[in-house]
Amino acid sequence: MKSELDYARMLSVALEQARQGFAEGGIPVGAAIFNASGQLVGAGRNRRVQNGDPSMHGETDAFRNAGRQRSYRDLIMVTTLAPCWYCSGLLRQFGFGTLVVGESRNFQGGLDWLRSLGVRVVDLDSEECAALMADFIRLHPEIWHEDIGEA
Repeated sequence: MKSELDYARMLSVALEQARQGFAEGGIPVGAAIFNASGQLVGAGRNRRVQNGDPSMHGETDAFRNAGRQRSYRDLIMVTTLAPCWYCSGLLRQFGFGTLVVGESRNFQGGLDWLRSLGVRVVDLDSEECAALMADFIRLHPEIWHEDIGEA
């Protein structure tokens, strides 16, 4: 398994995606997929607002950009925020073995459910990820509540 330092490096890729999304006026959730050796397979960001596409979450964008894989079991999904139920379902459907989360303070998503299914969940509790999302929620509460299905 990868060490904390490796996970922090992986999170930096997802965090850069989140920052890009925020700069574009979108929801700052970034994601990246790495293989077991720590090589980047795909990265993406939530572009639901920018593209007007309700399915374009950070995890799904990274997943699409990674392309079709023979197996997902040894891949590591890294995301700046705990995944919503939609993205948790994607992780379950394709059998990802490890999920690294930047933070789950602003949103818990499906973390407990994924753990109960045997997915290894590592929550880095990143202050930077938490602050970026908290700033977005404060500036755009209507978009945030719509995105998590509370509109």
